[in-house]
Amino acid sequence: MAGTVSDRQRLGLMIGEGTRLVEEAKKRKIHLRLLGAIAFQIHCPKFSYLSTKLDRVLTDVDFAGYSREKDEMTKMMREFGYEDEPSVTALFGHKRLIWDNKSNGIHIDIFLDKLEMNHDIPFKDRLDLDELTISLADMLLEKMQIVQVNEKDYIDTFMLLREHAIGKNGNMPETIDAGHLAKLLASDWGFYYTVTTNLGKVQTRLAKYNELSNEDRNDITVKIRELLKRIEDESKPLSWKMRARVGSKSKWYRDVEEVTR
Repeated sequence: MAGTVSDRQRLGLMIGEGTRLVEEAKKRKIHLRLLGAIAFQIHCPKFSYLSTKLDRVLTDVDFAGYSREKDEMTKMMREFGYEDEPSVTALFGHKRLIWDNKSNGIHIDIFLDKLEMNHDIPFKDRLDLDELTISLADMLLEKMQIVQVNEKDYIDTFMLLREHAIGKNGNMPETIDAGHLAKLLASDWGFYYTVTTNLGKVQTRLAKYNELSNEDRNDITVKIRELLKRIEDESKPLSWKMRARVGSKSKWYRDVEEVTR
């Protein structure tokens, strides 16, 4: 039980620090929004217990920001006791800032302008959609853009879909904007293929978790079907259709570049 208490204390520390940095950034007119595991914990208060039941382990605190505010961001982080690794910053600092705080043991990544992994999730004009985190649609894409989805990604996706309704269009509070997802995926067949494949995997995976109730499984299944229908119904340009003909015979994603700290 002591380990569980320690994990909860760690979670509280990470959420508190993440929130504190976002609020301080606002005072300085810097756009900084949480993403990753902490964002899912903040937006899923009713169903965050699933992460505990399913042994979801939290590690880093991740943020999205704008590269145009990089200098102000760097100044703030240093004032708050965070240090970067100069060699890493020299290589990746144009798109990603990496910080460590020895006093509290927290590691922070800040992704600038977009989350650039297997696919790109652009943040342009989207960091004002939520007060603390990236939007719910971008949070879902963050997980579903991963070609090799792992357990923690399934768990976070279960939580997000169980907690929130699917919105038709526009970023209504606490709804997942299916219209934004559909439009973004209609511009990139590879991204579309990864996301729709992964949504299918999430649905299949539901049966493997005894911790989920039948109500949980049914609710998530209905929402996945709603998302897939909205994505399929979106008009696709000729370039998308031509790429779809090639399909997965040609590589459709980017390998993730590892950052050595």
